[in-house]
Amino acid sequence: MKEVIHTENAPAAIGPYSQGISLQNLVFTSGQLPLDPKTMAFVEGGIKEQSQQSLANLKAVLEQAGASIDTVVKTTCFLADMEDFAAFNEVYTAVFGTDAAPARSCVQAARLPKDALVEVEAIAYIK
Repeated sequence: MKEVIHTENAPAAIGPYSQGISLQNLVFTSGQLPLDPKTMAFVEGGIKEQSQQSLANLKAVLEQAGASIDTVVKTTCFLADMEDFAAFNEVYTAVFGTDAAPARSCVQAARLPKDALVEVEAIAYIK
């Protein structure tokens, strides 16, 4: 049976969706925007700061579900501008590393919610 994942350590949903869903030992997160969970405002700065916050939010949802960054098997990353790809990769690599990094898709989106620069979702497993 599926279970809704919710944590105060990640932004509340801004629409009709859950922060994440777990099913048996799998966790599916919704896209995590670079919103500070306390203020629901974007973090200050550019793509690097927004990427760090999106990934911190992703980590919080995963941990609430009993998973972790280390158990992520697939990410989908959305960038507002593919020119930010290299800078995004710097932050992403600091979180996921390069050895056994998750499978990934990274695309430029015509427009992200609230005009974010980045959004990241993941599929992970619970050990």
